[in-house]
Amino acid sequence: QVLLVESGGGSVQAGGSLRLSCAASGRTFSTNAMGWFRQAPGKEREFVARINRNSAIKYYADSVKGRFTISRDNAKNTVYLQMNSLKPEDTAVYYCAVAVGATTYDYWGQGTQVTVSS
Repeated sequence: QVLLVESGGGSVQAGGSLRLSCAASGRTFSTNAMGWFRQAPGKEREFVARINRNSAIKYYADSVKGRFTISRDNAKNTVYLQMNSLKPEDTAVYYCAVAVGATTYDYWGQGTQVTVSS
């Protein structure tokens, strides 16, 4: 059974930092790109960042570019999201997912809550 578990969320003040982790089990995803998404209350889920299988290519949403960094450790089957200079508008549930296509994702985690207060 494939399982993705996000962790590292919490409550911080604006300007603070958090590091999210997404640990995968059940199979290796070292040959898959991985992505982070988020969903704020009352809003649709949105793309945050994506990293290819060997970490050579990374994509970011414009809203987080320069503040967030996606990385991965294939030996640990884990992907990370370092979030700096957090803003209240970053408040959301953050999810990781396995890319199965250019814009298609499967195997979603349960999410981790990030709350940024002003």
